[in-house]
Amino acid sequence: MVRDKTIVLGITGSIAAYKAVELASKLTQDGARVDVVMTGSAQEFVFPLTFRSVTQRPVVTEMFDLASEFSIEHVSLAEQADLVVIAPATANIIAKLAAGIADDILCCTVLATKAPVIVAPAMNVNMYENQVTQENIARLKERGFNFVGPAYGRLASGAWGVGRLAEIDEIMGTIHQVLGRGGDLAGRRLVVSAGGTQEPIDPARHIGNRSSGKMGYALAEAARDRGAEVVLVSAPTALVPPIGVEVVQVQTTLQMRDAIVKATTQANALIMAAAPADYRPRATAETKIKKGTESLTLELVETPDILSELKGDFIRVGFAAESENLVENAREKLKRKKLDLIVANDITATDSGFGADTNRVVLIDRSGNVASLPLLPKSEVAHRILDKVVELLPRRKARK
Repeated sequence: MVRDKTIVLGITGSIAAYKAVELASKLTQDGARVDVVMTGSAQEFVFPLTFRSVTQRPVVTEMFDLASEFSIEHVSLAEQADLVVIAPATANIIAKLAAGIADDILCCTVLATKAPVIVAPAMNVNMYENQVTQENIARLKERGFNFVGPAYGRLASGAWGVGRLAEIDEIMGTIHQVLGRGGDLAGRRLVVSAGGTQEPIDPARHIGNRSSGKMGYALAEAARDRGAEVVLVSAPTALVPPIGVEVVQVQTTLQMRDAIVKATTQANALIMAAAPADYRPRATAETKIKKGTESLTLELVETPDILSELKGDFIRVGFAAESENLVENAREKLKRKKLDLIVANDITATDSGFGADTNRVVLIDRSGNVASLPLLPKSEVAHRILDKVVELLPRRKARK
């Protein structure tokens, strides 16, 4: 999402300025053109050369810099920017922007740009909670500024409280979300399921599967990056919830079904990337079953088939994790569950499927079209699936 975008990264006089080096590096590695603007106070914490080294771009520190490619800095930067990010943002810079004061290069750039602005505050907890600061933040939000953080933690003063710069991954997620607002899924609501459900045997044990949830989480992030309103219904995973996505945590297949039914009432598409357990114990022990017998017999009953039970006019995308006859079994599942698209993958492959960061899938639609994708990162597979969803959306009313 940031590739080939011009991002102005404003750095202000906070001890957290050193963390912005990582942010500038990540944006650059992802293909963004990063133009760093530093206030005088920021240069007391980090040298401009540090940012120039990681971005391979001039660092702007003065309104008029004859050595720079920019003639009038604040105008040139403001016009070229696809996004302005201020990280860290001090109480001082927030106050000046709220009051419309343009007495440094960063304030001038922000006031002159028509690009969206993200502000990541970092300051002492008392400064952040001060009524004046809160009023300034509220004023900027009313004007369309986007805020991320601050986080709770240990501050430079040694105190604990809200005021730490948001984690870099959280800032990156917000950048993707803001840049994606004009994407090809803008105005659409997508529901994505992820992970493997767990069916309790007793308070300590459950029946489950090897699904990591990585494919579903990649789909939720990709849909967010393309402008969609995303609801992620997630079974237990070890993954960090995506920024800018509504996450509904569930454990069992029954809970997942109920959450998806609720989430799809206004949905344009459902992508069922989760792996719900096919069976559950007929009865769950209220206390832990003690070891002491050579065998244990569990009576299992089928869990609901979520896709088959759902009603509503939205695109349905299912997954088929197969160990044999990949295309044939996927086609049968597509027809039986009345899907618009099915994503099939071979779970016996060591480089794709459960737990892997890559996937090799086959896409099959209702018209019988088959597209075999090469081994790709799951993030790229997610976008290929969403490309098909975008194609299908205009025809969803035609479903019979």
